[in-house]
Amino acid sequence: MLNSKSLIVIAGPTAVGKTAHAIEVARHFNTVILSADSRQCFKEMNIGVARPSVEELNQVPHYFIASHHIQKDINAAWYENYALNLLQELFSRHDTVVVTGGTGLYIKALVEGLDVIPEVPASIREQVIQQYETNGISWLQEQIRLYDPLFSSTGEMQNPQRLMRALEVVLGTGQSIISFRHSGKQPRPFQIIQVGLELPREKLYERINMRVDLMMQAGQEEEARQLIPYKHLNALQTVGYRELFDHFDGILSRQEAIEQIKQNTRRYAKRQMTWFKRQADLHWVDAGKPTIIPFVEGLMGEASGV
Repeated sequence: MLNSKSLIVIAGPTAVGKTAHAIEVARHFNTVILSADSRQCFKEMNIGVARPSVEELNQVPHYFIASHHIQKDINAAWYENYALNLLQELFSRHDTVVVTGGTGLYIKALVEGLDVIPEVPASIREQVIQQYETNGISWLQEQIRLYDPLFSSTGEMQNPQRLMRALEVVLGTGQSIISFRHSGKQPRPFQIIQVGLELPREKLYERINMRVDLMMQAGQEEEARQLIPYKHLNALQTVGYRELFDHFDGILSRQEAIEQIKQNTRRYAKRQMTWFKRQADLHWVDAGKPTIIPFVEGLMGEASGV
């Protein structure tokens, strides 16, 4: 019975240490890891999305890592269906499965379900992306204020992916994306334990800056250069790639691109924390702890009434 199974979600901002803690927890429970990262799933994106290393992947079986090509149109609704179907199979072999990632909407889709939004024509999506590439985030913000003032009042006006999604929905349906957000949580046939990892802001930002330097040393510039033919795709409207594309186009120097990657990654981490802190079911723990296993076991005991 699935209702006797447990899903352990380990969430948090970029560079907080999710991979290491998730691997330790998965090994403790002799289970596998399902990623909830909207970029690590693409085969072509590795260094720039901090995909787990070969050594880390060898320690625990991982799913939804380097599993799809970059041309695949993947979103939170698709992920919800994919993950639930996969979990049914995984739970046939394991009592517990670990999910980890920093894409808050993917985690929300998996544990709560999403509202159904009508399909938007691909031509509208491509036009929005093209205009964003040409005119930048200020154009997106202006269009949202014009066509979807309801969304503009939510405060999510610094995230280009969210802005593009909101704009394509309002242009394609004539309705604000907010108007489709009305259903409650969907029941899941398994127990869900959600853990949030956090660090003091100064420590997290220090880790982010160090990670960017290491990525550049590891060949992030060359990885981005090889992806130039795909830079129009939504998957590459991503920190760590956009800035290098600007460098290749002569808009930024190499050093300016690196500094912008650091700055934009810090901003992204701040947005992630804002999102996750709004999720009432997340139980927060210091990511600097040597192990979070006692914390996780305590939550599982509480959930099962032990």
